[in-house]
Amino acid sequence: MIPITRPFVREEEAEAAANAVRSGWLSQGARVQEFEAALADYVGAKHAIATSNCTTALHLALLAAGVGPGDEVICPSFSFIATANAIVHAGATPVFVDIDAETYNVQPALMEAAITPRTKVLMPVDQIGLAADVPAVLAIARDHGLKVVEDAAPSLGAAVGEARVGSLADFTCFSFHPRKSITTGEGGMITTADDAAAAKLRRIRSHGASTSDLARHASGTTEIEEYRELGYNYRMTDIQGAIGAVQMGRLEHILGERRRLAARYNALLKGDPRLSTPVVPAGHRHTYQSYCIRLKSPRPRAAIMADMAAKGIATRRGVMAIHLEPYYRERCPGLRLPVTEAAAAETLLLPLFAEMTEAEQDVVVDELKRALG
Repeated sequence: MIPITRPFVREEEAEAAANAVRSGWLSQGARVQEFEAALADYVGAKHAIATSNCTTALHLALLAAGVGPGDEVICPSFSFIATANAIVHAGATPVFVDIDAETYNVQPALMEAAITPRTKVLMPVDQIGLAADVPAVLAIARDHGLKVVEDAAPSLGAAVGEARVGSLADFTCFSFHPRKSITTGEGGMITTADDAAAAKLRRIRSHGASTSDLARHASGTTEIEEYRELGYNYRMTDIQGAIGAVQMGRLEHILGERRRLAARYNALLKGDPRLSTPVVPAGHRHTYQSYCIRLKSPRPRAAIMADMAAKGIATRRGVMAIHLEPYYRERCPGLRLPVTEAAAAETLLLPLFAEMTEAEQDVVVDELKRALG
Protein backbone atom coordinates (compact mmCIF):
# COMPACT_ATOMS: atom_id res chain seq x y z
CA MET A 1 0.00 0.00 0.00
CA ILE A 2 1.25 3.49 -0.84
CA PRO A 3 -0.14 5.63 2.01
CA ILE A 4 -1.34 9.22 1.71
CA THR A 5 1.53 10.14 4.04
CA ARG A 6 4.14 8.63 6.32
CA PRO A 7 5.78 10.49 9.23
CA PHE A 8 9.54 11.00 8.93
CA VAL A 9 10.74 9.71 12.32
CA ARG A 10 13.90 7.87 13.32
CA GLU A 11 15.57 6.30 16.32
CA GLU A 12 16.49 9.78 17.65
CA GLU A 13 12.81 10.56 18.24
CA ALA A 14 12.32 7.25 20.05
CA GLU A 15 15.38 7.88 22.20
CA ALA A 16 14.27 11.44 23.00
CA ALA A 17 10.85 10.17 24.08
CA ALA A 18 12.45 7.41 26.15
CA ASN A 19 14.75 9.90 27.85
CA ALA A 20 11.74 12.00 28.78
CA VAL A 21 10.12 8.93 30.32
CA ARG A 22 13.31 8.00 32.17
CA SER A 23 13.63 11.52 33.55
CA GLY A 24 10.52 11.11 35.65
CA TRP A 25 9.07 14.41 34.32
CA LEU A 26 6.40 13.51 31.78
CA SER A 27 4.00 16.45 31.84
CA GLN A 28 4.70 19.86 30.31
CA GLY A 29 8.20 20.90 31.28
CA ALA A 30 11.69 21.72 30.05
CA ARG A 31 11.44 19.67 26.84
CA VAL A 32 8.29 21.52 25.80
CA GLN A 33 10.13 24.78 26.45
CA GLU A 34 13.00 23.58 24.24
CA PHE A 35 10.55 22.79 21.43
CA GLU A 36 8.82 26.16 21.84
CA ALA A 37 12.13 28.02 21.67
CA ALA A 38 13.25 26.14 18.56
CA LEU A 39 10.01 26.84 16.72
CA ALA A 40 9.90 30.51 17.73
CA ASP A 41 13.47 30.96 16.51
CA TYR A 42 12.73 29.18 13.23
CA VAL A 43 9.66 31.24 12.28
CA GLY A 44 10.93 34.51 13.73
CA ALA A 45 8.28 34.87 16.45
CA LYS A 46 8.75 36.45 19.86
CA HIS A 47 6.68 33.79 21.64
CA ALA A 48 5.65 30.19 20.94
CA ILE A 49 3.13 28.47 23.21
CA ALA A 50 2.67 24.71 22.89
CA THR A 51 -0.76 23.10 23.24
CA SER A 52 -2.31 19.65 23.05
CA ASN A 53 -3.34 20.05 19.39
CA CYS A 54 -4.08 22.71 16.78
CA THR A 55 -7.79 22.87 17.60
CA THR A 56 -7.01 23.83 21.19
CA ALA A 57 -4.40 26.26 19.88
CA LEU A 58 -7.04 27.95 17.72
CA HIS A 59 -9.50 28.03 20.63
CA LEU A 60 -6.98 29.66 22.97
CA ALA A 61 -5.78 32.12 20.31
CA LEU A 62 -9.35 33.26 19.72
CA LEU A 63 -9.85 33.77 23.46
CA ALA A 64 -6.59 35.73 23.66
CA ALA A 65 -7.83 37.87 20.76
CA GLY A 66 -10.89 38.76 22.82
CA VAL A 67 -13.46 36.56 21.08
CA GLY A 68 -16.54 35.61 23.08
CA PRO A 69 -20.30 35.08 22.89
CA GLY A 70 -22.04 37.31 20.36
CA ASP A 71 -18.90 37.88 18.28
CA GLU A 72 -18.32 36.84 14.68
CA VAL A 73 -15.16 35.39 13.16
CA ILE A 74 -14.77 35.46 9.38
CA CYS A 75 -13.14 32.40 7.83
CA PRO A 76 -13.24 30.24 4.71
CA SER A 77 -15.56 27.25 4.58
CA PHE A 78 -12.96 25.36 2.52
CA SER A 79 -11.00 23.92 5.44
CA PHE A 80 -10.93 21.13 7.98
CA ILE A 81 -13.90 21.35 10.31
CA ALA A 82 -11.69 22.27 13.30
CA THR A 83 -11.40 25.82 11.91
CA ALA A 84 -15.09 26.47 12.52
CA ASN A 85 -15.35 24.27 15.61
CA ALA A 86 -12.75 26.35 17.44
CA ILE A 87 -14.80 29.48 16.75
CA VAL A 88 -17.92 27.83 18.16
CA HIS A 89 -15.96 26.58 21.20
CA ALA A 90 -15.01 30.23 21.85
CA GLY A 91 -18.72 31.12 21.90
CA ALA A 92 -18.66 33.00 18.59
CA THR A 93 -20.25 32.51 15.18
CA PRO A 94 -18.23 31.51 12.11
CA VAL A 95 -19.02 33.63 9.05
CA PHE A 96 -18.01 31.69 5.96
CA VAL A 97 -16.70 33.35 2.80
CA ASP A 98 -15.53 32.02 -0.54
CA ILE A 99 -12.05 31.23 -1.81
CA ASP A 100 -9.81 31.82 -4.80
CA ALA A 101 -10.39 29.16 -7.46
CA GLU A 102 -6.66 28.56 -8.06
CA THR A 103 -4.96 28.76 -4.66
CA TYR A 104 -8.01 27.58 -2.63
CA ASN A 105 -7.18 30.26 -0.06
CA VAL A 106 -9.66 32.83 1.20
CA GLN A 107 -10.22 36.00 -0.81
CA PRO A 108 -9.32 38.97 1.44
CA ALA A 109 -11.81 41.25 -0.33
CA LEU A 110 -14.65 38.88 0.56
CA MET A 111 -13.51 38.92 4.18
CA GLU A 112 -13.70 42.70 4.20
CA ALA A 113 -17.15 42.66 2.60
CA ALA A 114 -18.40 40.33 5.37
CA ILE A 115 -17.30 42.57 8.27
CA THR A 116 -20.11 43.70 10.58
CA PRO A 117 -20.17 45.49 13.95
CA ARG A 118 -20.01 42.02 15.55
CA THR A 119 -16.82 40.97 13.78
CA LYS A 120 -13.89 40.47 16.15
CA VAL A 121 -11.35 38.37 14.22
CA LEU A 122 -10.39 37.48 10.65
CA MET A 123 -9.17 33.87 10.37
CA PRO A 124 -7.41 33.01 7.10
CA VAL A 125 -6.44 29.36 6.53
CA ASP A 126 -3.20 28.27 4.86
CA GLN A 127 -4.74 25.63 2.68
CA ILE A 128 -2.82 22.36 2.24
CA GLY A 129 0.40 24.16 3.23
CA LEU A 130 0.16 27.25 1.01
CA ALA A 131 0.09 30.48 3.01
CA ALA A 132 -2.94 32.69 2.55
CA ASP A 133 -2.48 36.36 1.60
CA VAL A 134 -1.92 37.22 5.25
CA PRO A 135 -0.42 40.69 4.55
CA ALA A 136 -3.63 41.70 2.74
CA VAL A 137 -5.80 40.25 5.52
CA LEU A 138 -3.72 42.09 8.13
CA ALA A 139 -4.14 45.38 6.28
CA ILE A 140 -7.92 44.92 6.29
CA ALA A 141 -7.89 43.98 9.97
CA ARG A 142 -5.90 47.06 10.91
CA ASP A 143 -8.30 49.30 8.97
CA HIS A 144 -11.21 47.88 10.96
CA GLY A 145 -9.60 47.45 14.37
CA LEU A 146 -9.66 43.64 14.21
CA LYS A 147 -7.24 40.84 15.08
CA VAL A 148 -5.96 38.12 12.75
CA VAL A 149 -5.72 34.50 13.89
CA GLU A 150 -4.04 32.44 11.16
CA ASP A 151 -4.98 28.78 10.92
CA ALA A 152 -1.58 27.53 9.77
CA ALA A 153 -2.17 23.90 10.75
CA PRO A 154 -0.35 22.47 7.69
CA SER A 155 2.11 25.26 6.92
CA LEU A 156 5.09 25.22 9.28
CA GLY A 157 7.92 26.21 6.94
CA ALA A 158 5.72 28.13 4.49
CA ALA A 159 6.58 31.74 3.71
CA VAL A 160 5.27 34.88 2.06
CA GLY A 161 8.26 36.66 0.59
CA GLU A 162 10.99 36.63 3.22
CA ALA A 163 8.56 36.28 6.14
CA ARG A 164 7.90 32.80 7.46
CA VAL A 165 4.41 31.83 8.50
CA GLY A 166 4.28 32.32 12.25
CA SER A 167 5.77 35.80 12.16
CA LEU A 168 2.98 37.59 10.29
CA ALA A 169 -0.40 37.36 12.02
CA ASP A 170 -1.38 38.48 15.51
CA PHE A 171 -1.69 34.79 16.36
CA THR A 172 -0.63 31.81 14.24
CA CYS A 173 -1.58 28.22 15.05
CA PHE A 174 0.28 25.12 13.88
CA SER A 175 -0.49 21.39 14.02
CA PHE A 176 1.86 18.46 14.64
CA HIS A 177 -0.52 15.70 13.57
CA PRO A 178 1.28 12.91 11.67
CA ARG A 179 0.05 14.29 8.33
CA LYS A 180 1.89 17.56 8.89
CA SER A 181 5.50 18.44 8.01
CA ILE A 182 6.75 17.45 11.45
CA THR A 183 4.88 15.52 14.10
CA THR A 184 4.65 14.94 17.82
CA GLY A 185 1.78 12.44 17.37
CA GLU A 186 -0.67 15.16 18.36
CA GLY A 187 0.16 18.70 19.35
CA GLY A 188 -0.21 22.34 18.48
CA MET A 189 1.60 25.66 18.82
CA ILE A 190 0.59 29.32 18.91
CA THR A 191 3.03 32.06 17.92
CA THR A 192 2.58 35.74 18.75
CA ALA A 193 4.53 38.94 19.34
CA ASP A 194 2.12 40.10 22.06
CA ASP A 195 3.75 39.75 25.51
CA ALA A 196 0.53 40.07 27.49
CA ALA A 197 -1.33 37.65 25.23
CA ALA A 198 1.51 35.12 25.45
CA ALA A 199 1.41 35.26 29.25
CA LYS A 200 -2.36 34.76 29.20
CA LEU A 201 -2.05 31.84 26.78
CA ARG A 202 0.48 30.13 29.04
CA ARG A 203 -1.89 30.48 31.98
CA ILE A 204 -5.14 29.40 30.38
CA ARG A 205 -3.61 26.35 28.64
CA SER A 206 -2.90 25.10 32.18
CA HIS A 207 -6.18 25.66 34.05
CA GLY A 208 -5.46 29.39 34.54
CA ALA A 209 -2.71 28.75 37.09
CA SER A 210 -0.63 31.82 37.94
CA THR A 211 2.61 29.80 37.71
CA SER A 212 3.49 26.55 35.96
CA ASP A 213 4.33 23.23 37.61
CA LEU A 214 7.88 23.50 36.27
CA ALA A 215 8.38 27.01 37.63
CA ARG A 216 7.14 25.98 41.08
CA HIS A 217 9.37 22.91 41.06
CA ALA A 218 12.45 24.84 39.91
CA SER A 219 11.95 27.60 42.48
CA GLY A 220 12.46 25.21 45.39
CA THR A 221 9.91 27.18 47.40
CA THR A 222 6.45 26.41 48.73
CA GLU A 223 4.78 28.95 46.45
CA ILE A 224 1.08 28.24 45.98
CA GLU A 225 -0.42 29.09 42.59
CA GLU A 226 -3.62 31.10 42.16
CA TYR A 227 -6.47 30.70 39.66
CA ARG A 228 -7.88 34.10 38.74
CA GLU A 229 -9.35 33.21 35.33
CA LEU A 230 -11.05 30.29 33.63
CA GLY A 231 -8.53 27.94 32.09
CA TYR A 232 -8.29 24.62 30.28
CA ASN A 233 -6.11 21.54 30.33
CA TYR A 234 -4.57 22.07 26.88
CA ARG A 235 -0.96 21.24 27.76
CA MET A 236 1.58 19.34 25.67
CA THR A 237 3.53 16.56 27.40
CA ASP A 238 7.32 16.56 27.69
CA ILE A 239 7.35 13.30 25.72
CA GLN A 240 5.81 15.16 22.79
CA GLY A 241 8.07 18.15 23.35
CA ALA A 242 11.15 15.92 23.20
CA ILE A 243 10.02 14.44 19.89
CA GLY A 244 9.18 17.90 18.54
CA ALA A 245 12.62 19.28 19.38
CA VAL A 246 14.24 16.48 17.35
CA GLN A 247 11.77 16.95 14.52
CA MET A 248 12.62 20.65 14.24
CA GLY A 249 16.11 19.61 13.19
CA ARG A 250 14.61 17.58 10.34
CA LEU A 251 12.13 20.20 9.10
CA GLU A 252 14.14 21.69 6.24
CA HIS A 253 15.10 18.26 4.90
CA ILE A 254 11.47 17.10 5.05
CA LEU A 255 10.24 20.24 3.28
CA GLY A 256 12.95 19.97 0.65
CA GLU A 257 11.93 16.41 -0.19
CA ARG A 258 8.24 17.32 -0.30
CA ARG A 259 8.93 20.19 -2.70
CA ARG A 260 11.16 18.02 -4.89
CA LEU A 261 8.49 15.36 -5.16
CA ALA A 262 5.77 17.97 -5.79
CA ALA A 263 7.85 19.40 -8.65
CA ARG A 264 8.23 15.87 -10.03
CA TYR A 265 4.43 15.36 -9.86
CA ASN A 266 4.05 18.64 -11.76
CA ALA A 267 6.37 17.40 -14.50
CA LEU A 268 4.75 13.96 -14.75
CA LEU A 269 1.21 15.38 -14.90
CA LYS A 270 1.96 18.46 -17.02
CA GLY A 271 -0.38 18.94 -19.96
CA ASP A 272 -2.92 16.28 -18.95
CA PRO A 273 -6.29 17.87 -19.81
CA ARG A 274 -8.08 15.67 -17.26
CA LEU A 275 -6.65 17.50 -14.27
CA SER A 276 -4.90 20.66 -13.08
CA THR A 277 -1.89 20.82 -10.76
CA PRO A 278 -1.28 23.13 -7.76
CA VAL A 279 -0.83 26.87 -8.27
CA VAL A 280 1.77 28.62 -6.11
CA PRO A 281 1.79 32.45 -6.31
CA ALA A 282 5.10 34.19 -6.86
CA GLY A 283 6.99 34.73 -3.62
CA HIS A 284 5.16 31.98 -1.73
CA ARG A 285 6.91 28.93 -0.26
CA HIS A 286 4.60 25.89 -0.14
CA THR A 287 5.00 23.04 2.37
CA TYR A 288 2.94 20.53 0.37
CA GLN A 289 1.24 18.83 3.26
CA SER A 290 -0.45 16.99 0.41
CA TYR A 291 -0.34 17.16 -3.37
CA CYS A 292 -3.74 18.45 -4.47
CA ILE A 293 -5.02 18.04 -8.03
CA ARG A 294 -8.25 19.38 -9.56
CA LEU A 295 -10.16 16.74 -11.51
CA LYS A 296 -11.57 17.55 -14.94
CA SER A 297 -12.33 13.95 -15.89
CA PRO A 298 -15.98 12.97 -16.51
CA ARG A 299 -15.46 9.96 -14.22
CA PRO A 300 -16.79 10.46 -10.67
CA ARG A 301 -14.13 11.16 -8.06
CA ALA A 302 -15.35 8.25 -5.95
CA ALA A 303 -14.76 5.86 -8.85
CA ILE A 304 -11.25 7.21 -9.41
CA MET A 305 -10.44 6.83 -5.72
CA ALA A 306 -11.87 3.30 -5.66
CA ASP A 307 -9.79 2.26 -8.67
CA MET A 308 -6.63 3.57 -7.06
CA ALA A 309 -7.43 1.94 -3.73
CA ALA A 310 -7.83 -1.36 -5.58
CA LYS A 311 -4.24 -0.90 -6.77
CA GLY A 312 -3.00 -0.23 -3.24
CA ILE A 313 -2.83 3.57 -3.48
CA ALA A 314 -4.41 5.75 -0.80
CA THR A 315 -6.04 9.03 -1.84
CA ARG A 316 -8.26 11.53 -0.03
CA ARG A 317 -10.87 14.04 -1.07
CA GLY A 318 -9.30 17.48 -1.28
CA VAL A 319 -10.84 19.61 1.48
CA MET A 320 -14.38 19.73 2.80
CA ALA A 321 -16.83 22.59 2.47
CA ILE A 322 -17.62 23.09 6.16
CA HIS A 323 -20.92 24.84 5.50
CA LEU A 324 -22.23 21.70 3.77
CA GLU A 325 -21.49 19.42 6.74
CA PRO A 326 -24.71 18.58 8.66
CA TYR A 327 -23.86 20.46 11.87
CA TYR A 328 -23.16 23.71 10.01
CA ARG A 329 -25.77 23.28 7.29
CA GLU A 330 -28.40 23.51 10.01
CA ARG A 331 -26.82 26.76 11.26
CA CYS A 332 -26.41 28.49 7.92
CA PRO A 333 -29.22 27.17 5.71
CA GLY A 334 -29.26 28.53 2.20
CA LEU A 335 -25.61 29.62 2.24
CA ARG A 336 -24.01 29.12 -1.18
CA LEU A 337 -20.29 29.45 -1.82
CA PRO A 338 -19.91 28.30 -5.43
CA VAL A 339 -16.11 28.33 -5.68
CA THR A 340 -15.77 26.46 -2.39
CA GLU A 341 -18.41 23.92 -3.34
CA ALA A 342 -16.84 23.21 -6.74
CA ALA A 343 -13.36 22.84 -5.21
CA ALA A 344 -14.67 20.51 -2.50
CA ALA A 345 -16.28 18.29 -5.15
CA GLU A 346 -13.39 18.24 -7.65
CA THR A 347 -10.13 18.16 -5.69
CA LEU A 348 -8.17 15.01 -4.85
CA LEU A 349 -5.08 14.49 -2.68
CA LEU A 350 -2.33 12.17 -3.89
CA PRO A 351 0.28 10.46 -1.69
CA LEU A 352 3.23 12.68 -0.77
CA PHE A 353 5.80 12.22 2.01
CA ALA A 354 9.50 12.80 2.45
CA GLU A 355 10.49 9.13 2.08
CA MET A 356 8.34 8.49 -0.97
CA THR A 357 10.41 6.87 -3.72
CA GLU A 358 10.30 7.92 -7.33
CA ALA A 359 9.20 4.38 -8.18
CA GLU A 360 6.20 4.78 -5.84
CA GLN A 361 5.42 8.12 -7.39
CA ASP A 362 5.55 6.62 -10.88
CA VAL A 363 3.04 3.96 -9.80
CA VAL A 364 0.71 6.65 -8.41
CA VAL A 365 0.85 8.65 -11.64
CA ASP A 366 0.39 5.60 -13.89
CA GLU A 367 -2.60 4.36 -11.94
CA LEU A 368 -4.11 7.83 -11.72
CA LYS A 369 -3.95 8.21 -15.49
CA ARG A 370 -5.65 4.82 -15.93
CA ALA A 371 -8.33 5.70 -13.37
CA LEU A 372 -9.08 9.03 -15.03
CA GLY A 373 -10.33 7.11 -18.08
